[in-house]
Amino acid sequence: MRIVVGYLATPGGADAVALGVRLARTLGGELDLCLVLPADRVPPSLAPVGGYREHLTEQAEEWLDAARASVPDDVVVRSRVTFDDSSADALIKEAARMEAELIVVGGSGGGLAASFSLGSVVNELLHSAPVPVAVAPRGTRHSSAERVREVTCAIGEREGADLLLDNAVRFSQAAGTPLRLVSLVALDPSFGVLRGDDEAVRERAMAHARHVHDTAKLRLPEDFPVTSMIVEGRSIEDAVGKLDWYAGDLIMVGSSRLSAPRRLFLGSTAAKMLRVLDVPMVVVPRDQLGAEDLP
Repeated sequence: MRIVVGYLATPGGADAVALGVRLARTLGGELDLCLVLPADRVPPSLAPVGGYREHLTEQAEEWLDAARASVPDDVVVRSRVTFDDSSADALIKEAARMEAELIVVGGSGGGLAASFSLGSVVNELLHSAPVPVAVAPRGTRHSSAERVREVTCAIGEREGADLLLDNAVRFSQAAGTPLRLVSLVALDPSFGVLRGDDEAVRERAMAHARHVHDTAKLRLPEDFPVTSMIVEGRSIEDAVGKLDWYAGDLIMVGSSRLSAPRRLFLGSTAAKMLRVLDVPMVVVPRDQLGAEDLP
């Protein structure tokens, strides 16, 4: 499989490369490092020498050379400089051109707190990409994990949950990693849930977790390691904070039901989880991308 890594010569870019290496090793994939430069403006810090595009390309190639040198020899890696007014659009186009199955980006930037601090490019990708997007938390480059250890799949009951489960099952099966299915239950009163109705919410979550577990087991080899659990909390952040995490773990979540078909939209639940997680998150579109949908 092909994995596109949105690269910048920053710590966040190094985090993205490190996560890309981990995923490539786990899935037998190949990396395509893509550095996007502005199409028609000169950054103030770079004085043009000759043609500004040539100057920028030369500098970008040097950055990519250093990035490729950081990739271990057992992972196939290529790189490409591209010019575009929108970095997110450029990465989506590159993913389509290469028929990549995943885009990887670093979570360092400005925005959310904790290990993920999303910049504008990552935010845009998480609200427009037609393929799954993996976000590396700050510090991924320092991790000793060489491969994915376990996949956690946060399953809800809304539209797209079946596709998310399919993706998680395929990923775990291809990687040979255990699969952990999680239903997060926030017991704070919310729309449609009456105060004092915690037991009804809990029973519904348990029934849903059992159904998801049974469905996953049917799609996996008989002895494949899959577990399911329900985690309660006063809020989504409180619930996800109670999960145990280890080096090499990642979590997969589904796109919001608000997304357009075959596009991502980071929903409120996933955004809340990002605030407290320090493991990579993979966000999956709610519809499969077909060849007719590629730009």
